[in-house]
Amino acid sequence: MIDIESQRLVYRHDGETLWIEPWGADALRVRATRGAEMPADAWALLEPPPCAVEIETSAQGGTIRNGKLTARVNSAGKLVFSNAQGRVLLEEYVRQRRRAKGEPEHLLSALNIEAREFKPILGGDYSLTLRFESNPEERLYGMGQYQQPFLNLKGCELELAQRNSQASVPFVLSSLGYGFLWNNPAIGRVSFARNLTTWEAPSTQGLDYWICAGDTPAEIEQAYARATGTVPMMPEFAMGFWQCKLRYRTQEELLSVAREYHRRGLPISVIVVDFFHWPMQGEWTFDPEYWPDPKGMVEELREMGIELMVSVWPTVDKRSRYYGEMLERGYLVRTDRGVRTESEFLGNCVFYDATHPGARKYVWERIKANYGAHGIRLFWLDEAEPEYARYDFDLYRYHLGPNLQVGNIYPRLYSQGFYDGLTGAGWENPIHLVRCAWAGSQRYGALVWSGDIHSSFACLRSQVAAGLNMGIAGIPWWTTDIGGFHGGNPDDPAFRELFVRWFQYGAFCPVMRLHGDRDPHSPPLGTAGGGVCGSGAANEVWSYGEQVYEICVRYMNLREKLKPYIAALMKEAHERGTPVIRPLFYDFPEDPAAWAVEDQFLFGPDLLVAPVLEAGARRRAVRLPAGADWRDAWTGETCAGGQVRDVEAPLARIPLFVRDGAALLPTDALPGMPGARTSDRSDKSDPSD
Repeated sequence: MIDIESQRLVYRHDGETLWIEPWGADALRVRATRGAEMPADAWALLEPPPCAVEIETSAQGGTIRNGKLTARVNSAGKLVFSNAQGRVLLEEYVRQRRRAKGEPEHLLSALNIEAREFKPILGGDYSLTLRFESNPEERLYGMGQYQQPFLNLKGCELELAQRNSQASVPFVLSSLGYGFLWNNPAIGRVSFARNLTTWEAPSTQGLDYWICAGDTPAEIEQAYARATGTVPMMPEFAMGFWQCKLRYRTQEELLSVAREYHRRGLPISVIVVDFFHWPMQGEWTFDPEYWPDPKGMVEELREMGIELMVSVWPTVDKRSRYYGEMLERGYLVRTDRGVRTESEFLGNCVFYDATHPGARKYVWERIKANYGAHGIRLFWLDEAEPEYARYDFDLYRYHLGPNLQVGNIYPRLYSQGFYDGLTGAGWENPIHLVRCAWAGSQRYGALVWSGDIHSSFACLRSQVAAGLNMGIAGIPWWTTDIGGFHGGNPDDPAFRELFVRWFQYGAFCPVMRLHGDRDPHSPPLGTAGGGVCGSGAANEVWSYGEQVYEICVRYMNLREKLKPYIAALMKEAHERGTPVIRPLFYDFPEDPAAWAVEDQFLFGPDLLVAPVLEAGARRRAVRLPAGADWRDAWTGETCAGGQVRDVEAPLARIPLFVRDGAALLPTDALPGMPGARTSDRSDKSDPSD
């Protein structure tokens, strides 16, 4: 049975209710359930503005048109989406004996496969499988951050779950001209196979997705941003260089590093206090033995033009002073069986339940009292997946429901708690570093970094794909640990080469942040409180030798000179949801070759970046998109687009091309810019020699 209810097309059959309704311009929201009522949760979506739609019904089915997107449901319940030209964008996969009215006989099948399969869980809700037809020539991008080198996700199977270094943000952009958001925070899986696209949720109450049509990737991305929100405007200081390491153990150690940056006249915006500066997990305050004067530290740093960021973990040690009260109030994540220990790092800990509004407020009040009172406004929200000792997703239970049904939304609500607290305290445009995200995290000031990744060229290659797909998934604030997190000795020539290449790449990420757990390690300072943790080796730009230092300084200064350009990119991300770094096809969708490039990117519309991703490489091929001329930023040579160039890449140089005619830099930051010097010693030196 097909009905029209207000601006909603409704299909009912055998206990299933299907809703199709407008949700923003050129977009539709699709929900289905076999329950008594349609679930009312918005999840990632914002309330849309009213829009005019056309809805028609007939004996053959129903049609709903919203601008460039049309959905048709036939009498058997099968959904097909098409664009304004009538071209099919997405079609449910159905193989049944029952023929819908008006459908051709060749679609009949003895396979008896449903598109929307709700399989009851005995005594519970449903497991859900949604199936679509697959176009083998389609290219797919987005979905968040996965540790793999593939930018085009066609042919990939992805876990819809949060892990350390994996962020599931289930929005996908298609080369066919649509965007699709799986608006369901359940743990699950998606397969973009050649023969079939399948979305799965082992435990859920209903189906929920959002789809839009657009003529260009930018148009689709902007529609998605209107549906789920955009980042705040990034503060000016956050656009510069961030210094971090594992870990500054004392106030004096951190201040001595900041003073040295200041003494050398190096541009630095942020310095970070990492984990276990606190007496115990879940106490969210400085250990006074090692950090005796936080307020004075913040004031001295500000006098040097440096902001302080502090690490916050959601873990609560059972011995900590707030554990009993949080347990009593229901503010802690529960386990459905076994011992209630969810993390074993330096104590038996559980996680605070960020899905509970009261818990978010409770934690913020302690953050405000213990950090905000010292003038601290930047927070590093680590362990945000959260990182359980074992990722047994069916074990944990939140205020909002079982982890299997709602777990992927945890990092978004973790960010929301701090965003609400900061804005409530009068801080404008909050930004916090967070290790995970879900759809909508961007509107709560989430700057995602790619987690505890390894220090290798293979891992660097994967970060290029991860960052670009995160931007397409609606998370424009993204970064990595420059040099990788795990491993690397600053005295090792091989690691120095990797470090330089990563540092160059990091200069053109949305945020430029140096971090890592370097070798060799130093021992703990004590046996209690903040002294129980050791630290990694030095990780400042002068820690890698004089030649590497000269290269680092050059890129730090370049980043500083790019700030007016970066500010314009951040304004566009704030206003329109535009990714700061994006694949070549984003700005050049008419160039077929641009869709196939996976190891280059655009830093805004005018700067093409081709990072060196192999050890020992001193040149690389660079694809210049058709539709513009490109000027080599180092040599000044202008090249026509639509070709591949073999470009020199000595260790001090990352291949860069400026879109011809672009007013990119306010000064002569690069040799190839007009009026700049034609030679530079750091161009000729090679720290690996």
